[in-house]
Parts: sequence; structure tokens; C-alpha cells
Amino acid sequence: MFPASPTPAAWRGASNTWLMCWLCVAALLAVPGQCRGSRRPGAVSALSLQCFSAAELESGAPAQLLGRSLRWDRHVAVQLVPHLEQLEASAARRLRRHRPRSCPALALRSELHSQLQERSISPWRYRIDEDENRYPRRLAFAECLCSGCVDVKTGRETTSLNSVAIQQEMLVLRRKPCPRSAGQGRFRLEMEYIQVPVGCTCVLPRTVR
Repeated sequence: MFPASPTPAAWRGASNTWLMCWLCVAALLAVPGQCRGSRRPGAVSALSLQCFSAAELESGAPAQLLGRSLRWDRHVAVQLVPHLEQLEASAARRLRRHRPRSCPALALRSELHSQLQERSISPWRYRIDEDENRYPRRLAFAECLCSGCVDVKTGRETTSLNSVAIQQEMLVLRRKPCPRSAGQGRFRLEMEYIQVPVGCTCVLPRTVR
């Protein structure tokens, strides 16, 4: 006598049992990932609760705090800092350091091979913004040179349009004092989103004159 072969109903019952087992396993594996992804932007990470001395933070943020979300080298505000530092060190830059901000006249022919910020009808320049309690400490901030915009026909400023800064959100680390119980002169690092001006553009005025 041969054993009776399983009936179609038995096969369906076994398949459903295995399916339920796999779904339970997948759900358990997904829970840790969902917990990690549910953290709100700007929330303090567990590593930032660690306290550091001023000497440990002198050369920059500790490597263990710099994850994929803190890749500052891809930001223009970081990439431009070495170039601006070279300009500041040059004699020409020192002579122009205290020149007041002014809206330049646009010479169409001579500006064809100039930098983007010089060819724009909403021109801007870069300056280094330094904050000792922020990492990166030095960032390149764009600064609009005109209140209005440059008329492409005359090359002169017109107030029919307004120059406004273009802001880019950037994740940085902010240095804050640790509680006294952790020791005097010790700091923790917290993640913080800031707005960095990276350029300027022309917009219509809010009020019609």
C-alpha cells in the first residue's frame, strides 16, 4: 500500500503556513530599519551625546560623527573656501578688502568670459562666514551686490526687479556645552540644519510701484 498523496486543500494549507512564517520574519527584520529611518531631521544623534574636550575638537569634528549625511565636500559653500582664502592672502585682495558693496555696471562684451556671479543680472560675491561653534567652521556665503537687478540693455541697475539670495539647506554640527557633571570645558555636538546663501537671482517686487 502506498501512502495517500496530499490533497489540494492540504497543499494550500501548508503553503499558507510557510507564507505566514516568511511574512513574520520579514516584518521583524524591517522593524530596526524603520526605527532608524523615523528619526526627524535635526534630531540629536546618540553619538552627539558624547562629550569632548576643546583640544579634541580643535582640528574639527571627530570622524565617528561624520556619516554619509555630513559629506560637506559636496557643498559649494565648502568647496569655495580654499579659493577665497587664497584671495584674502593676496596683495590685491588686501587692497580691496574694505571696498563697500556696490552694484556693478554690466559691460556685455567684456563680461562674456567672466565668472557666473559677474555675468548675472543679479550679481553677487562670496565672503567667508566663520563660526567657532559650527562644523565646518568656515563657509562661503553669497552676498548680493544689487538691491535691484541689472538691465541688459543699459547695463545699469533697475529697481523694476529685486535681487534676492538663493538659500541652500545644509546639515552642520553645532558645538554646545556639556552639563557640569561631565566636567568643565567639555562640549557635545548636535546636528543642525542651516540656510546657506549660494547665489542671487532676480524676482518681481512684492509691491507694485
